[in-house]
Amino acid sequence: MKVHVTDLKNGDRLIADTFNRHGVHILAKGTALYDAEIARLMQHSIDYVEVHPNEEDPYANAGTAAFFFPEIKSTFDDAVLLFESLFHDSMTTGRFDSALVEDIMQPLFNVLASQKDAVALLLLLNRDANYTYVHSMQVGMLSYYLSLWLGYPHDQASAICQAGYLHDIGKSTIPGEILNKPGRLTKEEYEIVKMHTVNGYEIIRNSLGDTDAATAALQHHERGDGSGYPHGIKADEMHPWSAIIAVADVYSAMTSNRVYQDKQELINVLKELHRLSFGQLAPEPTHTFIRNMLPYFINKKVRLTNGEYGYIVMNHPTDFFRPLVRVSDRFVDLSTERELDIEEVFSDNAG
Repeated sequence: MKVHVTDLKNGDRLIADTFNRHGVHILAKGTALYDAEIARLMQHSIDYVEVHPNEEDPYANAGTAAFFFPEIKSTFDDAVLLFESLFHDSMTTGRFDSALVEDIMQPLFNVLASQKDAVALLLLLNRDANYTYVHSMQVGMLSYYLSLWLGYPHDQASAICQAGYLHDIGKSTIPGEILNKPGRLTKEEYEIVKMHTVNGYEIIRNSLGDTDAATAALQHHERGDGSGYPHGIKADEMHPWSAIIAVADVYSAMTSNRVYQDKQELINVLKELHRLSFGQLAPEPTHTFIRNMLPYFINKKVRLTNGEYGYIVMNHPTDFFRPLVRVSDRFVDLSTERELDIEEVFSDNAG
């Protein structure tokens, strides 16, 4: 049966070897065609192939890569709740119990070490709970993965994860009416908020005696061009952990709902990070983060700006932030269909 590539169904199987117009072998006889294989055919400008059709529902197994077991969600929920306890202790006493941090982090390390899909875990954590607590959880998680992607050994990545988890503990010293203000902050209020970096440094030093994690909290709003705070230092003066946590912090903040700003779409925020890497965010951790995050969007369910739902099947080789999306029985190439965009990415267990 001869079928146009845009009419192929997941599970259709090739009757013969397939070659492109230059005679290069692309796929072997008998290959079962799924989104990745179909995208490859399209990439090589192959219009028609001979297949044995798959009679099953092509999307019957969509989302089979989901790994959202109750214990993973429970670990994240516990970490968020325990951060609330740390936050309250820091607010009332200026320090927190280091043993409580150990109780939080060890189960979390176990989850992160066993689950590699950073995007799926981020989506699991992307909820409309208290922003400060969930944000801290996200930054710790993303800092862990980014550290590994940069080549840090597991023990150092775990330490950076903990530093990311604690990076905003200084917000416990900011009055709630300022921290949770829905409108624009006054200049005076913004100056107060900026002090969370300095206060966080002191709280972590007093609680853990950890100068690296304390310095990361102090510097996570510094920028490579000197435009950050609290001290306006430049890239060569920043602690390496601070540069990593800054990337995770910006990504989490921009992809989360906050009292004064709606969350932005995950892939578009990667594009914004790329822009910020030319001056503000450190280029190496930023580009490493983007390069390693993008593959995890493959097979994720998305809603397009026209209301249609589909699955990402391939990242475009030259336009990284506008992938190929399979919508029902056709493909939408966002690199050419510029009037469309991804409006939201869903977790594997979304309905």
